[in-house]
Amino acid sequence: MSAHVQYMNDFAARLEGTGGFVDSQALSPEGTFVRYDGEGRPPVTDGPFAETKDLIAGWMVIDVDTHERALDLAGELFAAPGADGKPIHEWLELRPFLTAAPTTTECGFHHG
Repeated sequence: MSAHVQYMNDFAARLEGTGGFVDSQALSPEGTFVRYDGEGRPPVTDGPFAETKDLIAGWMVIDVDTHERALDLAGELFAAPGADGKPIHEWLELRPFLTAAPTTTECGFHHG
């Protein structure tokens, strides 16, 4: 776990040096599922969680010039080490902000 966290910190530090890093945050495995079930029903439960509860461990916002650059960076994150030191090849979701203009390539990574 410490090698994985160090890899992520080094990755973010490199992006900070080029001005591409915007923000990141790790997420706790604990959580609360909230939904509206109608009048008189409690809206907060401890499940069921969407399948992403076990998959999304954090996010990173980057600012890059092209979508291709974002894909290259996602490929680097894909190689973050796991418990045995080998790349864990996690799924990454790369998405632009909804409010961004179509030509803007500020994106976020969700990683497990």
